[in-house]
Amino acid sequence: MTVTLRQLRYFKALVEAGHFGIAAERMHVSQPALSVQIKELELTLGDRLVERLPREIRLTPRGRAVLARTERILTEVTELESAARRDGPDAVIRLGVIPTVAPYLLPAVFEDLAARGQVRLQLREAQTATLTAELLDGRLDALLMAQPDRDPRLAAQPLFEDRFLLAGTAPRLARVAARIEHLRPALLDPDDLLLLDEGHCLADQALEVCGLDRNALRVDLGAASLATLCRLVAADHGLTLLPELALASECAASPEIALRRFETPEPRRVLALVRRAGAADEPWVRDLADLLTRAGRRVQTAAAQRA
Repeated sequence: MTVTLRQLRYFKALVEAGHFGIAAERMHVSQPALSVQIKELELTLGDRLVERLPREIRLTPRGRAVLARTERILTEVTELESAARRDGPDAVIRLGVIPTVAPYLLPAVFEDLAARGQVRLQLREAQTATLTAELLDGRLDALLMAQPDRDPRLAAQPLFEDRFLLAGTAPRLARVAARIEHLRPALLDPDDLLLLDEGHCLADQALEVCGLDRNALRVDLGAASLATLCRLVAADHGLTLLPELALASECAASPEIALRRFETPEPRRVLALVRRAGAADEPWVRDLADLLTRAGRRVQTAAAQRA
């Protein structure tokens, strides 16, 4: 018998799930079918890979060594499949984009694509955790997102900085100005602050720069989109941190919104092009990074004229 990619994928899924039943569901097969493949893999390699406990599995020393090789092999296979698809005459780059970037940057990106035709994109908009999982599984080629924390599975190329401004109605901002002469995020009243739902990296970044825990907020809206949040701010229900990238679009949609810049150093996020660690440095990566950076700077130039 020989080791198959199916067996390796099932083995990796089993380790990640920690349970045969859960792994079988994730791989869309029956539990007996997955169990047979794992047993055949163990027979081929001549050793047990997992200890079968009542409620979980545990890797054996041999299993840990095989897992490390399995991950390297599957990564190489994913890269091979992606390269073959991208090198064809109808090559398309599958790009994931977070929701607090997609509606504000993509129109400018497609404007450049129409003019230059450097790369063809297939887009996927979702929250950071979902996109990261799909990138690691090979369903996406790259992500446009806030630069992630250090993760050995990911490689991030910084593109540009996106500064945060304080958004609210003019009267509410005037009250803030009367209380805070030199505006810094940590000086904001948590009772005034409105943020996106958990799972949005923008909400996590806003909490971090303000030095807050979500439990400290008087109103936890669970707003699903930045557009919804801005409508609430325009109706004078509170304040929010608005990324410069979204400024022109959201202020045009809600003219009641006024803005105030923070003192230097201004709070910001770094947007990055993220790929799987160890992926080949292909020409499209540089072209896409340049395209996204140019589009971002153009949107920010337009935003600077408003605030």
